[in-house]
Order: sequence, then structure tokens, then C-alpha cells
Amino acid sequence: MTTRSEHHQTVPLSVLLKRELMNEKIEKPEIVHGQAGQSKKGEDLTLLKSECQRMVSDGVYTYSVYGLFDGHNGSAAAVYSKENLLNNVLSAIPPDLNGDEWLAALPRALVAGFVKTDKDFAQNGQKSGTTVTFVIIEGWVVTVASVGDSRCILESSEGGVYYLSADHRLETNEEERVRITSSGGEVGRLNTGGGAEVGPLRCWPGGLCLSRSIGDMDIGEFVVPVPHVKQVKLSTAGGRLVICSDGVWDSLPAEVALDCCRGMSAEAAAPQIVKEALQAKGLRDDTTCIVVDILPPEKPPAPVPIQKKPVKGMLKAMFRKKSSESTSMDKEYMEPDVVVELYEEGSAMLSERLETKYPLCNMFKLFICAVCQVEIKPGEGISVHEGASNPQNSRPWDGPFLCFSCQEKKEAMEGKRSSDRLSSGSDE
Repeated sequence: MTTRSEHHQTVPLSVLLKRELMNEKIEKPEIVHGQAGQSKKGEDLTLLKSECQRMVSDGVYTYSVYGLFDGHNGSAAAVYSKENLLNNVLSAIPPDLNGDEWLAALPRALVAGFVKTDKDFAQNGQKSGTTVTFVIIEGWVVTVASVGDSRCILESSEGGVYYLSADHRLETNEEERVRITSSGGEVGRLNTGGGAEVGPLRCWPGGLCLSRSIGDMDIGEFVVPVPHVKQVKLSTAGGRLVICSDGVWDSLPAEVALDCCRGMSAEAAAPQIVKEALQAKGLRDDTTCIVVDILPPEKPPAPVPIQKKPVKGMLKAMFRKKSSESTSMDKEYMEPDVVVELYEEGSAMLSERLETKYPLCNMFKLFICAVCQVEIKPGEGISVHEGASNPQNSRPWDGPFLCFSCQEKKEAMEGKRSSDRLSSGSDE
């Protein structure tokens, strides 16, 4: 016979099923996107993949990928990156990781994928280049890798604004100016003769005003393809991503771009942002926008966030600490509207970017190059720590390992060997 105390502990099956269904819904947000653009040079390309699947040791996961490629000096680098970058990133992730490990390995795989894409594109002998803003969304985790001056911003459901990409313009990034000159390049404005200097700061030889890109083989390898990577976790209240080329950001501050499409669906918001940018300064460059809404399931599209003062800057302090309070049934299982930073790194040094907290056997195969994934014969692999200035913390016999070709690429990016590339102009 069931006792009174046992009866009180029993939970009806309908309640258990409702809880399980709600938990499943909360684990997987609804992803809705919109895209718009106006072309002047025909060098902006986008990649929109909202339903990708991957199999890992603990199940099948769905993720979304959004990429914006702003080419210069032609569209070849943008086209090549659009076609190859995602596969290069995925090939750098070991297949035997579970879901959480896959997400933790993603920032390092993005670095390897960007460098491999640049290295492979160099074999084509073309001189164009491209900025890249590359976004991967799985569940409530958003990972953004970026080189150049396109940007990705996040507005949480509550109205906080977060910058998920870095700006690699030499005019505004002092750290990158120091890195370029330390690697053997020069930074200065265009000299028109007679001592007069005009325009933004540029990298010489070549005259590129960016310090990071994919391609640009004529500039010198101190303009690197190593991306800034930031990974954040949204609350189940969701948020909106706005990914735009500099054609938008040169015309609109982030707050204006977000405000002009307030209350609109993602499909309507993207063309509205482009329209606003063109009204501000006209069509002076390719102008492209992708809007991605990350929504709680069954939540109506395009929520109107509570107006709050935007959080500015790119410092880690702008990410609030996650609340320890648990959610309740009457709040529809939604967590407090908090954006939690999981990872951020912008160093251009491969030895720093390919580090991992996981055991080496799980992250990097002993005889596979960590960048290009080619098989390395025994005795030919070179540790990324080879030649490190601090041997106590980074021993040359510790992995991950690079093939000779990727080691040469690493040394060139660090200014340890002179570039053998020709110099010519670029208009980015």
C-alpha cells in the first residue's frame, strides 16, 4: 500500500513529460536570419547555413553558420574562403569529442581553419584579400572569429550591447601597429610627395589599411590570417546578432543600427539597416548586413527589448557574471538575461592560439599537422613551441605539432624570416 509520504513524493506523468519537453525546447533555440546588401564593387559574399548537423560521441547536434566575406583587390579570396573555410575548421576538430568538448575545441579549430584557408589560397597565385566575420551558433553558445574590419554585435533580449569581433584597422588598433613593425613591416600614411601624408594608416609594402585578413599575398606575411575569437553563452531569453561589412559600420554606430530596426523580424531588419546606412552616406562601398535572431522556442519573432543604456567597448568587464538564482516554472524556464563570456583571445601567435586544456591525445593527433591536417612522418613534426622565448612554460617537445610548411608560415607571420612575396598596392 502506498503511504501518505510516498504519495506526496509522486510526480504525475503529465508533469514529468511537460518538464522534459520544456527542457528540450530550452536547450535548442529557434534561429531566424535575414540578409540584405547593396553592391558597388561586387566583392561582398555571405555564407548562410542554418541547419548543419554533426555527430559526436554523445549524440547528434544541430548548429548554424553565418559568414561575411568583404573582399578587396578582387573577389577571389572572398569566394575561396566562402567555399573552403567551414570545412577547414571542421577538419581541425577531432571526431571523438562530446558536445561540450566540441564547443571548447572550436576556438582553436577556427584559428587552424583560418590559417589553412589562407595558406591554401596562396597556392592560387592571386593577390586579392578578404576580411572575414565567421559565426557558429550551437544551442545558446555563439562563437565568432574575425579578421579585418567587418563586425558582429550582439544585443541581448534585455537590451545590452556586446561587441563579439575585433577591429583590425591599423588606424585604430595600436597593438596591431606594434606587432606589424616588430615583425618587419612598416606602418604609415600614403606619401603624396613633398612630405605630405594623406589617408588612413597603412601597412607597407602594399598599402593595406588592415593588419589581418585572408589572402593579400602581395603585402607580406605579417598581415596575418589569425582571427580574434570570442565565445559567449546567451541566456534562454535569447538575443539578436547583427553582422555587417564596413559599408554599414562606416555609416552607422552600433546603437543606431540596432535602433533603426527595433521590433522588426530578422528578415525585415537586415534591409532596414542597409537602407539606413545608404541614407546616411550613400553607396560608397559594398554594403552588406546579416541579422540573426536567437529566440526561445515559440517566442514571437522580433521582440522589442527593454530600453537600456548600451554597454560600450570590448572589455571583458562588459560581461556580467551569471546569476546563481535558479529559474522557476512561472517564468517559463527562462534564465536571467545574462551574457556569459566563455572564451576570448586575439593574439597573433600560433603557439598561444593552439594551446588546449584537454589532453594532447584528445585534441591533436601526434602525426597530424594541427593547422593543415596533413599526415606528418615520424621525426618530421615541429612543435608550435619551437623557438619559444620562455622554455619553462612551453617546451619544444610539447605539441601540438606543425608540418614543415606550416612551421614556415608561422615563422613568416612572426617576422622570423623575410617574406619572398612581391609588393603592390591594395585599396582596402
